Amino acid sequence: MSFWRYIQRVYALDTLDPRLSSTSKTPPTVSGEVPQTKEKRDVAGNANASLWDTPEYYVYYVVFLTIVPLMFYVPFSVSTTSNPQYERFERLLSPGWIPGRRVDNSDQQYASFRDNIPAMAAVVVLHPVLRVLYNSGFEYLSQISSDMTSNQGDYRMRMRISFDISFAAIFLFVLHGFSAFKVLIILAFNFQLGKRLPRSAVPSATWIFNMLILFANELCHGYPYARLGQALLPAPFANAETSWGAWLDSYGGLIPRWEILFNITVLRLISFNLDYYWSLDHSRESVVEKKQLDPALLSERDRVALPAAPSDFNFAYYLAYVLYSPLYLAGPIINFNDYMAQVRFRPTSITSSRTGAYAVRFLLCLLCMELILHYIYAVAISKGSPDWSQYTPFQLSMLGFFNLHIIWLKLLLPWRFFRLWALLDGIDPPENMVRCMSNNYSALAFWRGWHRSYNRFVVRYIYVPLGGSGRQTSTIRSILNMLGVFTFVALWHDISARLLTWSWLIILFILPEMLCKTVLFPAKKFKSRPTAYRILGGIGAVGNILMMMAANLVGFALGLDGLESMVKSIVSGWQGWMFLGSASTVLFVGAMVMFEWREDEKRRGIDLKY
Repeated sequence: MSFWRYIQRVYALDTLDPRLSSTSKTPPTVSGEVPQTKEKRDVAGNANASLWDTPEYYVYYVVFLTIVPLMFYVPFSVSTTSNPQYERFERLLSPGWIPGRRVDNSDQQYASFRDNIPAMAAVVVLHPVLRVLYNSGFEYLSQISSDMTSNQGDYRMRMRISFDISFAAIFLFVLHGFSAFKVLIILAFNFQLGKRLPRSAVPSATWIFNMLILFANELCHGYPYARLGQALLPAPFANAETSWGAWLDSYGGLIPRWEILFNITVLRLISFNLDYYWSLDHSRESVVEKKQLDPALLSERDRVALPAAPSDFNFAYYLAYVLYSPLYLAGPIINFNDYMAQVRFRPTSITSSRTGAYAVRFLLCLLCMELILHYIYAVAISKGSPDWSQYTPFQLSMLGFFNLHIIWLKLLLPWRFFRLWALLDGIDPPENMVRCMSNNYSALAFWRGWHRSYNRFVVRYIYVPLGGSGRQTSTIRSILNMLGVFTFVALWHDISARLLTWSWLIILFILPEMLCKTVLFPAKKFKSRPTAYRILGGIGAVGNILMMMAANLVGFALGLDGLESMVKSIVSGWQGWMFLGSASTVLFVGAMVMFEWREDEKRRGIDLKY
């Protein structure tokens, strides 16, 4: 295979996630190849003719070749020592590994990941080695005790889960020290709610309990043992127990503030209880027999929807799922049904060549992030109390733009790292980031593709139970459902007014797109005028992109006051308005290229909806 062909392989959708190049109803073949289906052929047949080799798009190529280099040069130019504002953010920079450049490691969330990459890489190498050794011992003891079962799926499940629980116990105590007991107590309470309460009370009790846990974790700062001793014990014993509590708190592991990362665990607690609740309506065996399914070759939809066996809903398997080490810290999220299906039978989508290409893609993304942090100090500038009036509109917009790109990359890299670990371990969770941040023009599609596994969780466990947005659901009800969903999303991320503002801004910005698509400019009215519809869509896309950038800068970077200050600086004079017009023209060109990129995917039978 030539170098260019291999790069194409690395950046293929099938490498990113085989789910993207096939339908959720179609399982890959035993060889891991994605079969061609009638649905894929229909998608290709309905695609428009290519526009890449037309005069219109040659103009767009010239714009790209001119503007994109400038988009990198401008934020780089304000990140040099010659910038008059340099002294304001210099203290936030750290020594870098590129000669002559310092690195912007001022984002604490990403710094905690970046600084621990060597240690985490060692764990990723050690974990599969330990599993191989454990499996060898397990098989040997099974042969001696004649415990080998004819059902290979059940045998593999017992072998994997026994290792997962053992490794997770060690992993949990290394991460959180004595606070691991707090995690286990919460897990035990949630399990009892799901299994002991009357069936009708399980959904509401699960949601109430887990939302209260989110609030309590935040307000009580992870329940320090010293404070618990003071609050729970009589006064004569409080002082003695406080010293013991302080000693326990001093052994907090590598991540003493366990409550910060517990939000992702809450999703698995909800998934287990609700999957168990729904499993009482349908027997797995009856569904498998009725559909004549092969448990070893289930499609992704079947893995998610088919309830696990009744005997699988026990405390040991629950712990193995919730504390599964590769996905414990950050996900991606898979539901309990999917986890149990994969521990029984290794997904055919996992192949050594695909996983190797995915690893190369991760390393290239990591290199990209390192180059940006060494040459564009967007985060440090925004944190260094900048005087925005000293920057030109172009500089301000590019600093905001690269702030968003760094946010995207700082989330993408941990998610892909932990997903790579899971793939190496034989579990295939969904890919969280489907498209580059700059390849989005639709607020609805952006939401589906940003933290994709979380979006799928929200749809399965919140949006659909609330009524969704189907034909039987009124527009007002659909909006209220979205309001409920995005409020939960904001509270789940962090209990703060800034993220609540972000969630409601997202809804506000989604409404115009929904109105245009369904009422003002439905596609069926423009069947005979595809070019006019494409141009109209490009104009709408410009508005969408500007609104999405504003909402995400509020939620994850600058806050409402910071965005207001930046916008005022951009539009404070006629030069700013001229720049805004020019920028909108460039965004229109970008939207046209995004449209054609998606049409090109359709010509290959791929319709992502992202």
